[in-house]
Parts: sequence; C-alpha cells; structure tokens
Amino acid sequence: MKRKPFYKILYVQVLVAIGAGILAGHLAPADAIALKPLGDIFIKLIRMIIGPVIFCTVVTGIASMRDMKKVGRVGGKALLYFELVSTFALFIGLLAAHVLAPGKGFNVDPATLDGSMVSGYVSQAAHGEGVAGFLMHIVPETFVGAFVQGDILPVLLIAMLFGAALALLGEAGKPVAELIEALSKTFFRIVHLITRLAPLGAFGAMAFTIGRYGIASLLPMMKLIGAFYLTAFVFVIGVLGVVTRLCGFSIWRFLGFIKDELLIVLGTSTSEAALPQLMEKLERLGCPRAIVGLVVPTGYSFNLDGTNLYMTLAVLFLAQATNTHLSMTQEATLLAVTMLTSKGSTGVTGAGFITLAASLSVVPTVPMTAMVLILGIDRFMSECRALTNIIGNGVAAIVVAAWEHELDRERLRLALGSRRLRAGSGDSADAAALEANPNANLNANRGAAFTAPPAPPPNLR
Repeated sequence: MKRKPFYKILYVQVLVAIGAGILAGHLAPADAIALKPLGDIFIKLIRMIIGPVIFCTVVTGIASMRDMKKVGRVGGKALLYFELVSTFALFIGLLAAHVLAPGKGFNVDPATLDGSMVSGYVSQAAHGEGVAGFLMHIVPETFVGAFVQGDILPVLLIAMLFGAALALLGEAGKPVAELIEALSKTFFRIVHLITRLAPLGAFGAMAFTIGRYGIASLLPMMKLIGAFYLTAFVFVIGVLGVVTRLCGFSIWRFLGFIKDELLIVLGTSTSEAALPQLMEKLERLGCPRAIVGLVVPTGYSFNLDGTNLYMTLAVLFLAQATNTHLSMTQEATLLAVTMLTSKGSTGVTGAGFITLAASLSVVPTVPMTAMVLILGIDRFMSECRALTNIIGNGVAAIVVAAWEHELDRERLRLALGSRRLRAGSGDSADAAALEANPNANLNANRGAAFTAPPAPPPNLR
C-alpha cells in the first residue's frame, strides 16, 4: 500500500498548526486574539454533528441487539466502571496534592484578592439545580428539542428509546433501521470533511490562548501546571495502563491509535471536538456499535477522569496557597462532593472551573476568592483535563465490550499491532484490508489464502 506523504497526515498538520499558533500568539498577541473565531467555528461545526452521530449510532446499535436486558446490563456495567475509576482519579488527585504540595510557599492573603474576577463562575455554580434538576435536564421538552439544546444526554435518551422501539418492532422496524444506518454513514462522512479543518481550528484556538494569556502567565504557576500534568500522566499510564493490560492490550498502542483525536483535543481544549472520530475508531478496534454508542456519550457526563483529578488537586492547591488547613473529615467530604459535582461537567472549555466553584461552596473553609489564582491558567489546565477525559472514555468502551465478551480481539490486535507485522504475511494482508475498509470481513479475507484441498480422484474399477 502506498504511504501517504507526511504533510498530508492529519496529526502532522495539527502539530504544525499548534506550533504556528503558539508562535503567532507570542509574537503578535493582538492579531492572535482576533483569530479566536477559527477555533470557535471548528468546534461549532463538530458540535453541530455530534447529536445526529450519537442518535444514529445508538439507534442502529440497540436495534441490532434485539435484547433490552442486554442494553440495561451494558449501561449498568458502564456506570459501575465509571464510578470505580472516578473514585481512583479523585483519590490520586488528593494524594498528588499532598505529595507534590504545589501551593506550598505561596502564602497568599485572601483579603488581597479581587473576587469580582470569578464572581460569574461562582454565580453559575451557586444556581445549580442539584440532582433533581440534573435528571430533569436529561429529559428534553420535545423530541427535536434534544438536538436543539446541544447537550449529549437528552440525545442519548431519545436515541435509546427510539432504538428500543425499533428492536421491539422486529421485522416491521427493519426498513427504518436500514435508513438510519445509511444516514449514519452520511453523518460520519460529514465528520471526515469537517475534520480536514482541524489544523485551522487548532491554529486559531492556540493562537488565541497564547495571545490572550501569554506564555509569561504560566511561569508563576508552573508548579501547579507541572503537578497536574504529571498526575494525569501517572493516572493514564498507571491506572488506565493496568486496566488496559488486564483487558489484553497496551495503553501506549491505544494512545498511538487515537493520536489524531488527542492532538485535535490539545489544540481546541475540548474533548467534544473529537467525540465522533473517537466513536468511529473504537468500532474499528472491534467494539460493537451498540456498546460504543452507549458508553462513550454517557462517559462524557459520568466518566470525567481528568476533571476529577483536577478537582481535588486544585482545591488542595488553593488551601495550601492561602495557608488554609483542611481536616481529614473535610477532605473526605471534598472527595464525596466532587464525585457528585463533576457529573454533567462536559468536555466544554471552562466547565471544570465552574464545577470547581461548586465544590468550594461545599467546603467553605477554602476562600472562594482564591480561585483568582488559577483563573489565568485554567485554559491550559483544561487541555490536560480534556485529554485525560477522552482517553478514559475510549478505554471505558473497550473494557465494557470485553466485559460483555463482545470485543473482537482479532480486530483489536490488528488495529493496534499492524505496524509490527511482517510484510507479506497473512496478518499484514488482514491489516491492510482493515485499514482500507474498517468493516472488512477478515475471515473472508483469509478464505482466499486457505483454499480447500482438491477432491481425490474417483476410484477406478
């Protein structure tokens, strides 16, 4: 197979765009800030297509299951996995804050801080509607309203109901299911077209970030930024690495497989920008469409590993920076509270900061005005949150598929290990077929190589 020129490879283009954005933001801040619409337009284009992609993926997946008990079982396993891994993330963030102590030595007097700079975030957090309001928000006012709102969970609810209805209809619902399957292919083709604009979006978003906040603004907070990125790295390689190893694959190979999506997230600071592409790649890895459609969208509200790490680490940083002592009881309360406040915080830039304000309101010992200290660097922290979130959701889908004994391990092995296969081998041919057509029938591909032996000649009298 002829290799694509390096300059046409998406992740190379995005890397160059990120570098150019940093340079533009540093050398011409005023002009770079004006480039913000480039990043915003790309993110809006992706968000425009997320609802239809999730709807079609979930509907066709559930309709093909024909078993509503299985849908409930998959959802239950996903939520159980989310809670276990989220607890690990919160605890690791707490532990990292104690070990690394990023706020020690700041000795900030809260009375000298201008709380008006974060009043908007505090106001949004204070007007949260609690668990009942969160559940009410999942149910849209109308069927079409689920897509108009732009939120993932209402679309997921509508799609699950629609898919369940088609499954119960049986043969009568088959024409509708086939139509939605055709629409799904169309929407994913639109995603591919939009993704070509990813370098432009990454360039605009990164240029704005550096131009608006400046590289110099990072220097006073490098200890916190370094602690957060290190903690996220340890979590991904340590916790998720162990999970993937138990599941039968390497976290490093998985990261290499989704590198395009990771770079898009890095450039745009939101994990939503790569959601459709991630879902498509998980299917190529051997995860059934129904499981991908249920686990990934749900994970964007319930499995935010990066946000969980950030919450406990950031609260303890603010406590250390203002010399505020937190008792073990208060830290345990913080752990429990952040488990709830992090739910529903999507991959949108800035959502983690609002959720942090909600958490601080429950632990009033730490002054809310202290959030001013990290306001200037939150955009840079959001990149790490989004990266960790998308990795965690990708791993979750594979784990649940394996848990259901429906993970196609042959496809997984070929997709993650094709680079090491010998040229001319049967595995190499399978890998090429899989790359050319993600839905290729590998067994049929092998059939051409292993023909049946010729029939013996008839016995002669």
